[in-house]
Amino acid sequence: MPLNILCCVKRVPMTGGRIVLTADEQAIETRHLGFTISPHEECGVEEAVRIVEQHGGSSTVLTLGPPEAEEQLRDAMALGIDRAILLRADAELDGQATAAAILEAIEAERAAGTEYDLIFFGNESADAGNYQVGIRIAHALGRPCATGLKGIAVEDGALRCEQEVPGGRDVYRVPLPAVVTVKEGLNLPRYPSVPGRMRAKRKPLDTRSVSGVYANQPPFGGSPTRKLVYRNTPANRKIQ
Repeated sequence: MPLNILCCVKRVPMTGGRIVLTADEQAIETRHLGFTISPHEECGVEEAVRIVEQHGGSSTVLTLGPPEAEEQLRDAMALGIDRAILLRADAELDGQATAAAILEAIEAERAAGTEYDLIFFGNESADAGNYQVGIRIAHALGRPCATGLKGIAVEDGALRCEQEVPGGRDVYRVPLPAVVTVKEGLNLPRYPSVPGRMRAKRKPLDTRSVSGVYANQPPFGGSPTRKLVYRNTPANRKIQ
């Protein structure tokens, strides 16, 4: 059974590096940071490639971020993903707005004749850890969603999902089309080969602009994320 698979990833700072804040202490200074995708999403990319290798079909990787995120998309295509979509956003969007932007891209793909049978997300991103974008997408599309998976297999037109629990694993049979979120340890991601990197340079990458107006649009209308700012007051400073 050939499957058309979408794998959604996020560009995040490499772990282990020294994190420096901007002068206003409201964001991370990114000029000297290396970037990658979240470890959970690396496993999602690997699993998408394996399923297509085994069952046939096609795979697409999608990310929302700055133009520099093309590097992460090319890396995913070097592993075997067929094509990429970059939703170009100049500002960081919260989980609610991110889900709305991704949903719009999925609907545009559907209008163009591309229907995804299986959509992969990481269980949570390595930076914000919001745990919500994949679930929001599944709800908006009216599809079943299984989260935190450590095992996936396509069987008789459905998805066998394994989720670790204390003392063992829960096993679910999920009908397709579906949305899943996966965790690190689902598989061992491969390293990109030199021929793979060369092929990735020639694979199609579609860039689309994204505005920051999604937070209050249906089906995700409501209060956007609120940012609370905490400041330390020096011990010798008098508060008036």
